[in-house]
Amino acid sequence: MSDEKPGIIAGSDSDRIAPPLSNVPSRLPAVVQSPPPTRLPRRGRWRLPVLGLLLAAAAGGGIYGWRHAQTVLPPGFSWSNGRLEADAIDIDTKFAGRIAKLLVDEGDMVSAGQVVAVMDTSDIAASLKKSQALVAAAQHALDEAKANLLQQQTQVTFAKQELDRTAALVPKGFATVEQLDQRRQQVAGAAAAQSAAMQHIGTAEYALSAATHDVELYRVNILDNTLVAPREGRIEYRIANVGEVLPAGGKIFTMLDTSYVYMDIYLPTVDAGRVALGSEARIVLDAYPGHVIPAKVVFVASQAQFTPKTVETKDERDKLMFRVRVRIDPDRLKGRAGMVRSGLPGLAYVRTNPHMPWPPQLEASPPP
Repeated sequence: MSDEKPGIIAGSDSDRIAPPLSNVPSRLPAVVQSPPPTRLPRRGRWRLPVLGLLLAAAAGGGIYGWRHAQTVLPPGFSWSNGRLEADAIDIDTKFAGRIAKLLVDEGDMVSAGQVVAVMDTSDIAASLKKSQALVAAAQHALDEAKANLLQQQTQVTFAKQELDRTAALVPKGFATVEQLDQRRQQVAGAAAAQSAAMQHIGTAEYALSAATHDVELYRVNILDNTLVAPREGRIEYRIANVGEVLPAGGKIFTMLDTSYVYMDIYLPTVDAGRVALGSEARIVLDAYPGHVIPAKVVFVASQAQFTPKTVETKDERDKLMFRVRVRIDPDRLKGRAGMVRSGLPGLAYVRTNPHMPWPPQLEASPPP
């Protein structure tokens, strides 16, 4: 009998043939896993991120330089980069209280005087009703004091008439001197009562005035709890929500004043020293390279940035940088508040020589 095992052909190792696949039980995993990734050495792990940052910085610098190269400036002009900004205005509460309503949200355009939030004023409304009741009571007291004065005035008139009659009868013997003295005392008493009634009228008038002022104060406080936008602009942030209790001065919104739009740039000492307030400027944003926005210099810093004030050598003075603010004409922004985009990067060009004409590529574009 042959010693061959089933499924294996006898012979040398080199002559052996694998059995048919149908006779071999499948033991392969359901999913073939890829080999584990090769880990970079510790020293090389940081090189890829750093290389990426260097490439991005080089690309950004190249684009920035290429953009400026397209605008070759003649003498009498200076330039620097910056970001378009608008003044931020905080809309705060005047009194501590709970937020009842929010009528706008982030990104909404608002006009000057538009109501943006309402605080809960139920407690102030109750105080207002109390003051109104005190006004009514003070008015009644004043009316009563006036009526009392009128009564005292009639008493004075009657006492004087009695005195006159008694004084005419004494010489004739129809009245005594004692009666005459009594009439005189009655006149004096009536006059004193009249004076007191007049004082009561003054007191009632003061009480009425105080109560009236309280009513006006509570009405003003209720109005102050209705928060309005002080200027035309855009709501940038909403800090609080309905139902939150805020302290006095609690911030609810931050809005951008779209009528005050500017760009802060930094110029070296030589250029900053030639810039005067009111100098013409131009702003070109990266997002709208073909649109040149006219502006004016409204601020030049009196102190240098980035270096100590004690530096005196010429080489170091040339490195001093001064902040210069160029502002877009507010008339140009009227009716275009929705087009203002805070934070957009760009370039600002300043004319340091007022007699030099602007290059053609920096002529002001017409309003959009």
